[in-house]
Amino acid sequence: MTIFTFHLAELRPMTTAGALWKAPTAPGLRYAECLALMRLGAPTVSPDRMQLRRMAMFARWEDEAAIEAFLADDRLGRELAAGWHVRLEFLRRWSKLAALPDLPARAGEWNPAEPVVAVTLARMRLLEVPRFLKWGKPVERLVRDHPGTTLALAAMRPPHTISTFSVWRSVQEMEAMVHGRSAVPEADRHAAAMGERRRRDFHHEFATLRFRPLSEHGSWQGRSAFVPS
Repeated sequence: MTIFTFHLAELRPMTTAGALWKAPTAPGLRYAECLALMRLGAPTVSPDRMQLRRMAMFARWEDEAAIEAFLADDRLGRELAAGWHVRLEFLRRWSKLAALPDLPARAGEWNPAEPVVAVTLARMRLLEVPRFLKWGKPVERLVRDHPGTTLALAAMRPPHTISTFSVWRSVQEMEAMVHGRSAVPEADRHAAAMGERRRRDFHHEFATLRFRPLSEHGSWQGRSAFVPS
């Protein structure tokens, strides 16, 4: 079974820029996507829309030994080790990415009450960015402010890769948000944006991935224990 990770770290801007230009390679590392963080709901023209001092990496590994070796021996890995990461078991996908062609639509069962991590990855159609911002920014605020999330953020890699990452207290709360059934104001924002995407896609490719959190390590901005016990 392969294992996934999602990393967050505060790095020098040149280190982040280098990782955005060329993702790391290492023994046992099967796929890596490096991105600069964005603040969910930030104004379109804002330094918060691309934070080169804060980097995320989403990765797929052959096993945990490969993760440990990367964090101990690789130059970028050692910097990421000073931040926070969560190790993940793949459960479910919607749509498909060329970079992850072999993931099944469903890989396991889950309890509606258990914690869950959601990752989205999209390759934008650049001419659709204005539409995407119109429909996507309300969804960003919905996820950011939702009582069911313990951590929610977005990240990007120019020119057209966008990602979101969120840790949820339960599968049930995440699914309620997706379908517009949460007890929050304007609960249908996500469902409305998905309807607009089906009408005319914002992306060249897009996938939502669901994971079971296995373990978390380190801290992010002075906090840890984002995954509910």
